[in-house]
Amino acid sequence: MNLRQIEILRAVIRHRTTVAAADELALSQPAISNALKAMEAQAGFALFERVNNRLLPTAEAMALYKESDAIFALHAKLENRVRDFRESRSARLSIVATPPLAHGVISPALSSFLHGRPQTRVFFDVRRYEGIIDGVSDGFAELGFALGLSHHPGIAHEILHTGEMVCVMPQKHPLIDRAVISASDLVGLPFIGLERGTRLGEAVRENFAQAGAPFRPTVEVRYCNTACMLAAAGVGAAVVDPMSARQNGSQNLVVRPFTPAIPSVAYALWSEAEPLSRLARAFLEEVRQTTRVSLDASISI
Repeated sequence: MNLRQIEILRAVIRHRTTVAAADELALSQPAISNALKAMEAQAGFALFERVNNRLLPTAEAMALYKESDAIFALHAKLENRVRDFRESRSARLSIVATPPLAHGVISPALSSFLHGRPQTRVFFDVRRYEGIIDGVSDGFAELGFALGLSHHPGIAHEILHTGEMVCVMPQKHPLIDRAVISASDLVGLPFIGLERGTRLGEAVRENFAQAGAPFRPTVEVRYCNTACMLAAAGVGAAVVDPMSARQNGSQNLVVRPFTPAIPSVAYALWSEAEPLSRLARAFLEEVRQTTRVSLDASISI
C-alpha cells in the first residue's frame, strides 16, 4: 500500500462510509470505492465488512490503522515544520554587530522581529569590526552588521545607511555657538579620541592630519558610545558616528555637523558560501525597515 491508499483506509475507518471519507479527502465516492477494492486485492484479504450501508473495519484493517498512526504523526510534524519555515517562526538565527549598530537599529529591529515568533531563538553578539568579519566568515553568524567595510573575499554586503560622523560636546562647551565644527576648532580643547587602530579612530586621525590639526586627545576610548557618555558628563568634545550620537542624545549632549565630512556607512554582511535562510532574509528586511524609520527619516544633525 502506498501512503495515499493508507490515508483513504484511515478516512473510511473513521467515517465508516465512502461518502464521508470522500468529502474529507476531496475525492469522489467512486474513487474511494475503487481504492478500497484495489487495496483488498493487493492485500489478499478483506478490509471491511458491509453491514447496512456501513463499512465495518476488520481486525486486520484496525491493525493497519494503529500501525499507521506513527507514519501520519510524523507526516503532521513535517507539515508543521514546513509551515514554521514558511512563516519563519521556528528556527535559530545567529547575528553579530558592532556597538553603534547593535545598540542603534539592531536592538529595536530584533524586538519587532521576535514579536509573533515565540519559537524563534536568536544568538546576538556585539563585537568589534574584525570580530564581525570573522564571525560571518567562519559561519558562526549568518548575518553581521558593521560600520565601514573593506574588501573581504567571500563576504557579500548591502549598504543599509549612509551618513556622516558628527561632533558631540557638553552643554557648556566653548564651541556651543558654532553651527559646524572642524578639526582645527578642537585644537587646544579637551578632546575624547577614538582608539588608534579602530576604523573610526583612524578615520578621525586622518581627518585631523588633512586639516593640519594635531591630534592630542585628553582621553582615548574604544567605542563611540563611551565617547558620547564622557562628552555628556563634561569631559570634552568627541567625533562619533551619528547612530551613537542619536542613541546617547540627552539634554547634556550637544550634536553638531563635523567638517570636512567623514562618511559613516552601515553595512549588512553575510557569507557568499551559503544562501541566507528564510529567517535571516526576514530579519534583514526588518533591519532595513527599522533603519529607514529610525535613521533615514529622523537623523537630521
